[in-house]
Amino acid sequence: MVTNHPEETSPGFSTRSVHAGEPHENPYGGVTIPIVQTATYTFPNSAALEQFMRARASQARVNYQEYGRYGNPTVRSVEEKLAALDEGEDAILVSSGMAAVTLTLLLLLQPGDHLIVTADTYRRTREFCRTFLQRWGVRVTVVTPGDYKAMENAIGADTRYIFSETPTNPFLYTLDLERLVEMAHAKGVRTIIDSTLATPYNLKPLTYGVDLVLHSVTKYLAGHNDLLAGAIIGSEELITPLRDIQTIFGAIVDPEEAYLILRGLKTLELRVARQNESAFEIARFLDAHPRVHRVWYPGLPSHPDHEVARRQMHGFGGVVTFEIAGTGEDARRFVDALRIPRIAPSFGGVESLVEQPVLMSYYDVEPEIRQAAGISDQLVRLSVGIEDLDDLLADLEQALAQL
Repeated sequence: MVTNHPEETSPGFSTRSVHAGEPHENPYGGVTIPIVQTATYTFPNSAALEQFMRARASQARVNYQEYGRYGNPTVRSVEEKLAALDEGEDAILVSSGMAAVTLTLLLLLQPGDHLIVTADTYRRTREFCRTFLQRWGVRVTVVTPGDYKAMENAIGADTRYIFSETPTNPFLYTLDLERLVEMAHAKGVRTIIDSTLATPYNLKPLTYGVDLVLHSVTKYLAGHNDLLAGAIIGSEELITPLRDIQTIFGAIVDPEEAYLILRGLKTLELRVARQNESAFEIARFLDAHPRVHRVWYPGLPSHPDHEVARRQMHGFGGVVTFEIAGTGEDARRFVDALRIPRIAPSFGGVESLVEQPVLMSYYDVEPEIRQAAGISDQLVRLSVGIEDLDDLLADLEQALAQL
């Protein structure tokens, strides 16, 4: 389906999903990493404590900490696995996707700095950039995703970072990462990509020279709609100070949630490959249906970034965004008629979810702002789960037939 994606390193993706970050022999002979349920750690004597403190002061990696806010063996296994999957040097697991965004930007930007953000990023990310960051003296410019000329023109002497999602939410615009990185680095600007919608199975931005990759682990990586977490992945140079600030902000993940993430990551390729295939067929079905006005899916030739996605991504993802032909009330009736997808925010889990953004993520936004963002009353976002494709197609067909 997709060609010319970067070569996978050995071992393969699923092998890394299962084994990276985990020792071959676990405590007590268990197959899986245990949940190390503790808030504080003990030392056998003062000499051991001093040796630990000396190692930590030298920035050496340690397998345990003296206090749970500074680290946990179960959490560390997740971080090492995430780094391996995204081909980064190190990773930090944090309490949510938004924590990954806010911690990163708060550390990396200072008063007087300039940040460029693309317009179709998650609404709360844009809100944080345009309100909180500007309140602290950071200048923010919002540009249209894919408008590289506007992006280049926005770069000034004070520009430090360009931040974008790829694909974006909800219209799945896909940045040409090679072009972005070449343009940014030529002007001394670093790049941050929220790759939540892609997952490291479909895209590894770090291999294109992106400086930092963020994920809402809540979505595809954990994969079961049952926890909140985020991740920051990149070089040790950038991750080490981020880990330090994490201990100050306390945006940590507890070991039980880390264990659930470990379990979810082991089936990441199986789940995402299924979601890729199903979403592609659903997008084609919707694109040909007379009751659907327009479909946004990067796997379709009609999507403005299809060629970039085809060249860059291993798969096109599990989210399909489309407009019902008719009114907002027609879209509401369609959503209510669906029997398999559940009406809910979020995406990336094993259960299919559906929403009208105008009634969910943009409900409290002024109509003119919604309109400027392209959020019509007829817009529907479908997150495809791992249910049988034939069942999903039949459900969509019967719901559309009621319009």
